[in-house]
Amino acid sequence: MVIPADSLKGRVAVVTGAGSGLGKSTAKILAHAGAKVLVLGRTAEEIQCTAEEILHSGGEAVPIVVDVARDAEVKAAMAQAAGVEGQIDMVFANAGINGVWAPIELIEEKEWDETLAINLKGTFLTIKHAVPFMKQAGGSVVVTASINGTRIFSNSGATAYACSKAGQVALVKMLALELARHRIRVNVICPGAIESRIDESTEKRELEGIHLPVEFPQGNVPLTGGCSGTAGQVAELVWFLASDLSSHVTGTEVYIDGAQSLLQG
Repeated sequence: MVIPADSLKGRVAVVTGAGSGLGKSTAKILAHAGAKVLVLGRTAEEIQCTAEEILHSGGEAVPIVVDVARDAEVKAAMAQAAGVEGQIDMVFANAGINGVWAPIELIEEKEWDETLAINLKGTFLTIKHAVPFMKQAGGSVVVTASINGTRIFSNSGATAYACSKAGQVALVKMLALELARHRIRVNVICPGAIESRIDESTEKRELEGIHLPVEFPQGNVPLTGGCSGTAGQVAELVWFLASDLSSHVTGTEVYIDGAQSLLQG
């Protein structure tokens, strides 16, 4: 896809979880489209790297270290993002973890809380503190959910993760109505298998006993013969939802999975 370099010119975009994967690819595409990108994440080295890559390509980026599960940090980050203009035009609430996948009786309370805090509470706080800076001119919010918890429920042990993703979809639909009067569009993307590093942080324990004996046909991503999607493809979708091309799209979940969830759901 050829993305016009001025399609988001003059706009301010906030990307959480921007140190790697979907967040990093999206931050770079939004910057290429002309937006000033606030690169948010928990790891200073990663978001600094993302910002530097954008700057070296002629874009504008500012790294901000923030834990999206902490209210005060998110509030301060959004105020910094709005800057002297006092405006935010686009938010990509992407920060998230897979957390612990285990039988329900083996999931510790603190493990459940961490997954829900980052994935669902973090999305809530990100939008909550961005909205005051979006109401004047309107804008676009895009949330990263998943096919898990929305169309697929066969990933054994992913209970906390699936619940956090289902919650994000409900949050988006509620806020799409609430914020429509302010011309703020709120949508959610549901990626399937995407080349990223999120699986590296997944802890899986004793899943053999609860996994159902289901076999899927060879090539479980029908559109690509089994190949995963790319972070760049997801970033292009986010750009579309951030741009004026999607000016009448809100409250919608968009599946980007090559029909994987239709086969496995």
